Amino acid sequence: MGLGSRAHLVAGLCGLLLGLGAAMPVPVVAAEEEKPYKVEDGKVDQGTYNGYRRYGASCLRCHGQNGDGSSYGPSLVDSLRRLSREQFTEVVINGRQNITAAQQNVMPAFGTVEDVVLYLDDIYAYLMARADGAVGPGRPPRIGG
Repeated sequence: MGLGSRAHLVAGLCGLLLGLGAAMPVPVVAAEEEKPYKVEDGKVDQGTYNGYRRYGASCLRCHGQNGDGSSYGPSLVDSLRRLSREQFTEVVINGRQNITAAQQNVMPAFGTVEDVVLYLDDIYAYLMARADGAVGPGRPPRIGG
């Protein structure tokens, strides 16, 4: 077989393989990240509801009744649209100081507060549901409750 014939054979095989690949379904690699909350018919799962309760007990004073912020603390609903779960956890556990000439924001560390640390996933779920617009302001109804 001459060089020209081999080139045609290789080109034909490549074309066949490419054609087969185009006909085969391509698996979706980047699936949407699973939400930390569950909402069915406007009702939230037990963990998200518990996050609402824990938020009310530990976070409401500074960040407002629904996580929308106050004159004392920023909106967590807005913050969670920008922060990763890891960043959120880091700030809650270790606190943060953001002091500028115009303002002074201090988030105390809650790493030793069991009522926050033990239920941090639930609090995060509630706030993410608020940030995503899946849960409105006020007390969310529970699934099965």
